[in-house]
Order: sequence, then structure tokens, then C-alpha cells
Amino acid sequence: MAQKIYPDAKSALDGLLHDGMTIAAGGFGLCGIPERLIDAIVASGVKNLTIASNNAGIDNEGLGKLLRTRQVGKMISSYVGENKEFERQYLADELEVEFCPQGTLAERMRAGGAGIPGFYTKTGVGTQVAHGKEVKEFDGEEYILERGIRADLAIIKGWKADEAGNLMFRKTARNFNQPAATCGKICVAEVEEIVPVGSLDPDCIHVPSIYIKRLILGAPYDKKIEFRTVRTREAA
Repeated sequence: MAQKIYPDAKSALDGLLHDGMTIAAGGFGLCGIPERLIDAIVASGVKNLTIASNNAGIDNEGLGKLLRTRQVGKMISSYVGENKEFERQYLADELEVEFCPQGTLAERMRAGGAGIPGFYTKTGVGTQVAHGKEVKEFDGEEYILERGIRADLAIIKGWKADEAGNLMFRKTARNFNQPAATCGKICVAEVEEIVPVGSLDPDCIHVPSIYIKRLILGAPYDKKIEFRTVRTREAA
């Protein structure tokens, strides 16, 4: 069991990174992002990455760090707007972007993890999302074929894990982490707490240990806020 636990992100990623690889990354904005693993990928210098993730964090945070260092060649994402560098590189044709609706992206990851090579969905019919994709009619309605995602590596952030790698998420941080965990050939997870085997309620485990190949304790974390909105305090 202890062989799954690594002392830090660099050692947990040792031997897994190479130029041109595809990475599935959990998280949504800055919520539930694998910060320590992203930092280690930045430090590795690996380049021309294809990353499947809902978005790319914000400027200089999360996956935005990899954009800033020009290590990403392609993003498979749902949203660009929170990251100005992401937007700039896309509009300047410096970055290839495959836009994918959020639900479709989550299902593409889930399908890849379940061994399903493709599925049909109505989402995107009649839009640019459908360009170049097979269209099939079911019961008089058009659907487009979407391919499941299989990544070379999945990186995720969890709340608690036991020493065997059974893992739980907390609230919104569950987001894309769960399907991302299953669609990588190997999944590396960072968590806030590692507990002994038997400490977690089996009914509350979100990702079973068979999916988690390497694990690190990433705590302590500094919770970052994407947008801080305040109002002027009224005079007493």
C-alpha cells in the first residue's frame, strides 16, 4: 500500500512525463485543481502538451502557469474567458483549442474511462461544435458523435484518501476530478489528508483505489479566490 504514496509531486510524476503527451486535469476554475502536480509539470519543462480540462485556471494560477511558460500546444476545454493569456494565445493562433461543451467534456472523460470509444449527443448539433463530426439520426432527431477521451496521464485533486488510494472529494471540488481520474492510463492524485485504510466509509468513496496509481499529500493549501467582490462599508 505504501508504494502508492510518494513524498512529493516531482517524484510522483517521475518517468511519466514526455513531450507531446495528453493530460486530463481535474478542477473547475481554481476549485479542486491539482496545484502541486501542475507546479511539478511546469518545473519539468515538458512541452507541446494536449490538456483536457474544463478551463485553464486564471492567469498565473492553475493550468494558467503552463500556458504562461508555453508548454501547452492544445487545450480541450469548455471555457476561455477567465484566463486572458489563454484568450490571447487562442486569438493569436498560438494555441490550438478544441471547444467542448461542459457536459460533453465530462462525458467524454467518463466514456474513455469506461472503455466507450464514442457516444452520440444532441449538444452542439447545428453549431461549430459539430463541424467535421459524424451526424446520425435517432427517432427523427440529429445527434453528433463525440469520441471518448483517453489520456496518457490524469492529474487530480482530492480531499481525503486512505493509504491504498481510495479517495473522496469535498463538495464542488468533485467537479471534473472524478471522470478525469478514470480516463488516464495512469492517474496521479494529490490530497489534503491521507488516513489509514478502513478510516473511510466505503459508501462515501468517490474513486476506488484501482484508479489511483500514485498519491501525494499536498497540504497545506492556500485557498485562492478567482474574483473578490466587496462593497464599501457604510458609515455607522
